Amino acid sequence: MTAYNNKKIGWKSAAAIVVANMIGTGVFTTLGFQLADIQNTWSILLLWGLGGAIALLGAFSYAELGTHLRRSGGEYHFISKTIHPFLGYLSGWVSLTVGFAAPIALAAMGMAAYLSNLVGIPVIPLAIITVSLISLIHSFDIKKSSRFQDIFTVVKILVIAGFVGIALFSGSETNAIDTSASWLGEISTPAFAVSLVYVTYAFTGWNAAAYIVEEIKRPKINLPKALIGGTLLVTILYVLLQLAFLKQAPIQALAGEIEIGQIVASYMFGEGGARWMSIIIALLLISSISAMVWVGPRITRAMADDYKLWHFLGQDNQNGIPVRAIWLQSGISILLIMSGSFQQILLFSGFILQLFSMLAIIGVFILRKSKKSTDGYRSPFYPWVQIAYLGISTWIVSYMIIDKPMESLWGLAILGIGALTFLLDRLFFHKKNKRAEAKRVEMKIPPHQTSSFRLSDRQSLDRRKRVIGINAENSTS
Repeated sequence: MTAYNNKKIGWKSAAAIVVANMIGTGVFTTLGFQLADIQNTWSILLLWGLGGAIALLGAFSYAELGTHLRRSGGEYHFISKTIHPFLGYLSGWVSLTVGFAAPIALAAMGMAAYLSNLVGIPVIPLAIITVSLISLIHSFDIKKSSRFQDIFTVVKILVIAGFVGIALFSGSETNAIDTSASWLGEISTPAFAVSLVYVTYAFTGWNAAAYIVEEIKRPKINLPKALIGGTLLVTILYVLLQLAFLKQAPIQALAGEIEIGQIVASYMFGEGGARWMSIIIALLLISSISAMVWVGPRITRAMADDYKLWHFLGQDNQNGIPVRAIWLQSGISILLIMSGSFQQILLFSGFILQLFSMLAIIGVFILRKSKKSTDGYRSPFYPWVQIAYLGISTWIVSYMIIDKPMESLWGLAILGIGALTFLLDRLFFHKKNKRAEAKRVEMKIPPHQTSSFRLSDRQSLDRRKRVIGINAENSTS
């Protein structure tokens, strides 16, 4: 188990965040959507293997970005620094509104769907209670967050590995294994591309550690270990888990269904076993909710530091926790739980998240060309890793627009609202920001500390101390 302090976490806790972010509702719920159109077992396994390959390509690139642009915030910071602040702002807006709030809502709804009948509480109230309690746990300090996250993530890995072992090595009377149809014919269809959207959503979270760079010890070494190691582990578990599901239940029982884990468990262990499996999966999803509640507000805080419109969200508690940002995200998640459908939220959030991960990967080319820094991790097989990621992502997004235009339009509408808020900040606060920037130059404050300069005097001093400490540590890593 990781050694803790109140300020920084090691690579194990960072990897736990990656694993917990990735293993969520997607792996337990999306197989049913895929089986509605894709029947061949090789096609299904290829989908999940391809999803892992895409995530790994992204992890290589984000490790490079995160170790050169060492500030928490993920795509918001990467895109702002490499491409343009406006696009970075839109990325941050997406993270603030749906990027994390939507997956939290989905995980909470999935967890509640598994537990609702067992505890006698309807799905929506149970999901709301869960989000609120986990947000409360993360509102104190990093030490408590780390312990909670590590424990639930270790339990998650052990339970999934045990389930996979039992399912793969035990017999079954019926199964969904089907190699009769041509998998080559299936992978060239729009349904395969849309199914890949579900899969890439299930792999969402491979970049989680890049959002909290400032909270990781020796990020030059530990960030790549967390991103790449966590992604590889999850990819192996995902492929094996889908094979286990297919081996233990028939297609007719799985196609179009959400509670895949519960259905498979009922075939394996009977109704009693299915109830226990529901409890176990629900507990596993708590780890996912927890990881996203931890990570998402760090992006909101970075935006609040840079844009006066969101300044009120940038204040931390005495332990450096962005409590206001945590509870804003919690509130948005609760609204989505109350108003959105599971599948639509999954699709439109997956669509816009894919767009901004593509922009972040483009930033690797710009970073290399600028040659501003060589003191950091460098992605192997450059530029082919980045080209492959962008090519596959473009294919997914294009088919998404063609096959699911309404969900795509919802995603673009969210971006349009974000653009309006950017204009509001420029109209009402830009002159103040320019004066602050001039003062920063006059006082010779480094650019990456500009955000601290714009805060109140006491908090500015505290944040500068933390940033200076981070820089001193990075210089020795």
